[in-house]
Amino acid sequence: MNRQKVILFLVVLALIGATAGLLAQAKSNQRLGLPGVKTRPLAGSQNLEVLLPENVPGYTSKSLPQAAIVTNTLPADTSYGQRLYTAQDGFQALANTVLMGSSRASIHEPQICLAGQGWSINDTASSVVKLHLDQPVAYDLPVMRLIATRQLELQGQRVSQSGLYVYWFVDADRYTAGHAERNLWMAQDMIFRNMLDRWAYIAFFSVCQPGQEEATFDQMKKLIVASVPQFQLVPSAK
Repeated sequence: MNRQKVILFLVVLALIGATAGLLAQAKSNQRLGLPGVKTRPLAGSQNLEVLLPENVPGYTSKSLPQAAIVTNTLPADTSYGQRLYTAQDGFQALANTVLMGSSRASIHEPQICLAGQGWSINDTASSVVKLHLDQPVAYDLPVMRLIATRQLELQGQRVSQSGLYVYWFVDADRYTAGHAERNLWMAQDMIFRNMLDRWAYIAFFSVCQPGQEEATFDQMKKLIVASVPQFQLVPSAK
């Protein structure tokens, strides 16, 4: 190796070391943002419980623990809230919230989870839609609506199911249905504000018979509109 290559090699090493040092220093001074959902401390833990509402008019509900495969896979400081809602006509929807801690790995693309559970997403029928809410102020909440299908054995017969999966993200002062937009905002705040936004991923899921997707989505919209103002802090009433 000639002298010029040695010098270039040393310069590259120095730059790598300096960059690593700056990143480490930035991370050590980084502030963790506030959550955009209601929470309370968990006894004996540094984590939080996301407070999905127990009482929503027209529904009964029960709190459900997160599956071990979720809690064992995601970072240890991830916080959760999960509740099953049942309407008087038998309609059911599972509401689930994942709140990140100090690691961005707490939240990933929701499509990964559905595929891992055997669901096949119909990309053509899936899209971002806006749900109008009047509380705490009038606004339109953008949500991603996924329509998925799967085949399963039920009482010895092969049957088809459809699934409606609605999700969005919220931090201390913003909400979006876009995974890429969320990542962009997070990167900007890390660079310019030295803050790690504490994003929550909110999802509602309901299973129905093929052909009942629109009717099921109409029921999900009613549940979302009734429940979200009780636990989502953004936007706030001025």
